[in-house]
Amino acid sequence: MKKLPPDLPRLIQALDPHADLAQRHLWLIHLVEWIRAPKPSLELAVDRMEQVVAAFEADADARQRLSLWWQKLLETVDITALLADFGFAPRTAMASEVAERLRYKLLPSTPETVDASELFMLVFPDRFDARWLHALDSRLMARISALVAPPPDEGASFWERNLLDAITYCAGQILSTGFAPELRLRMSEQAREEKPFHALIHDVENLRVEVMLPLRTTDRRDAAAAQLRERLEACRSAISSVYSYVEAEGISVGLIFRLRQVRARILRIRRLLDCLLSTDRAYETSELLSNLVAVGLERRSVRALLSTNTSLLAAKVAERSAETGEHYITRDKGEYRRMMAKAAGGGFVMAFTTLAKFALYALSLSVFWSGLAAGLNYALSFVLIQMLHFTVATKQPAMTAPAMAAKLKEDIQSDASIQEFVDEVAHLVRSQVAAILGNVLIVFPAAMALTMGYAELVKHPALSPSHATQVLESLSLLGPSVLFAAFTGVLLFASSLIAGGAENWFVLRNIDSVIRYNPRITRVLGSVRADRWARFLRKNISGLASNISLGFMLGLVPAFAAFFGLGLEVRHVTLSTGQIGVAIPSLGWDVLHSNLLWWAVAMLPFNAALNVGVSFYLAFRLALRAHNVSGVDRSRIYKAIRQRFWRRPLSFFWP
Repeated sequence: MKKLPPDLPRLIQALDPHADLAQRHLWLIHLVEWIRAPKPSLELAVDRMEQVVAAFEADADARQRLSLWWQKLLETVDITALLADFGFAPRTAMASEVAERLRYKLLPSTPETVDASELFMLVFPDRFDARWLHALDSRLMARISALVAPPPDEGASFWERNLLDAITYCAGQILSTGFAPELRLRMSEQAREEKPFHALIHDVENLRVEVMLPLRTTDRRDAAAAQLRERLEACRSAISSVYSYVEAEGISVGLIFRLRQVRARILRIRRLLDCLLSTDRAYETSELLSNLVAVGLERRSVRALLSTNTSLLAAKVAERSAETGEHYITRDKGEYRRMMAKAAGGGFVMAFTTLAKFALYALSLSVFWSGLAAGLNYALSFVLIQMLHFTVATKQPAMTAPAMAAKLKEDIQSDASIQEFVDEVAHLVRSQVAAILGNVLIVFPAAMALTMGYAELVKHPALSPSHATQVLESLSLLGPSVLFAAFTGVLLFASSLIAGGAENWFVLRNIDSVIRYNPRITRVLGSVRADRWARFLRKNISGLASNISLGFMLGLVPAFAAFFGLGLEVRHVTLSTGQIGVAIPSLGWDVLHSNLLWWAVAMLPFNAALNVGVSFYLAFRLALRAHNVSGVDRSRIYKAIRQRFWRRPLSFFWP
């Protein structure tokens, strides 16, 4: 069928109930396109719908062809599947649903289909369709129903039977998911005792009997519907009780996906019940169709799926990071000195890490193996720093940002509460300054001392003059190091996400209990050692995941970027300072008079600021969304911070 001219008489003339499947469906698509109009407006769409109805009412032949076309449509596509399953995943797995939505986006659909859901999305692909369907009043919907509805049978009508079947299908899906072990075992004890899912199908069948009776009474039908609604509410409460479990024990994206699917199906049954029992069924039908259009649009959105199903995981990751981040905020002189001491220890270890980096470079490995070796070097160093209870400055921002965001959940509308928050900001900045200074002021002389000791021992410099010059050039403020420092901040943020996710997985799977009590593990380790390992991992899993992931990302991401010709490098402020400390003895003291050295040194403050700032910003934004923080008067907070910096600037650097 060629595309029809945009005028109603030719559209009606082109209606052929005996055409093949694709042509019949194309006619419906073109009709809705004409109603929608090239420049959609609500009044125009409703007016055009009235024109269509009036045209068919005035033409007996067209009305007969429309009736035959409608009968063919009902015979070839299953309307019940549209009502019951449209908008829901065919499988209760997050990964398969992402793949399915990507297929909808990348692979166009064909009107030659008997799948009512596919056809519905082709006919109503626009968000505007939900608006004009919602705007159809009861009188117009009744006229449409009179044009296409088949003659009523004894007892329930065709539409009532389809609604009942759809309710039954939805209830079956709710029942199977409610009985799934991963949900059933996580419900509250009260929900398991009440067993709301057991009688769900019985209540649905009871409603079916009351609706299908030829001499039915509305009192018994309404009582059956009320019983079903009560049962659905009990099922919803049972499902909601799972959330309290996952909030305490850990969250799985797949589990949250299943919970949301069940709750959406319960809402769908309620809509179907409204449509079945309403005295103004035409209006409820338009409401249902409008809702299905909105569901169809969301069904194709990958972003909506990931956003809704990962929000709770993000909240849990942010919450766990906030708990860790509190330990990195210093509030008095004693804590400040302890932070400096821990950072100094971390800087000392990083001096050895820097020298080991150049030693690995001397092996002339291929790009991948060089990146893997560098990643292993960084990861081992970061883990060693963690085990020695030292710290690396750039590890803190992604952990402290969720702690700051969590404080915004409190009421900070008063001047006193804003001042308290500004105090926390000052404490945070001060802690970060202490950690950076502790790292940098130790890693630089330690790297120089190690390099000079190595040169004295082997009688030649650690780096050749050309290699040392290349190191300083790569760290220069005049080059792309600013971009690389910002990119490193992204990697620091990513490592914090991995840390929170790993801890959530550890808790969700109850790994510490597995290590402590599994017979095979206790047989190898012994009960005492197994208990010790369980407590150690429960305490340190987040830090281990963060440090190991960051180390390998710092080493391997540049290698993978080089494979694609991107030329990305990392600029970690502590490592960069250590590299300058290694390069100076290799070039001799005359380098102090070279602009090359001072441009590299000038980059260090920017390096620190970008590492810290980008990581903190990304973590803070994630935490705000995860904690659902909104309505905060940020202008008042910014003003208070500026006033504090103007009046007491040293409070941001020294307690």
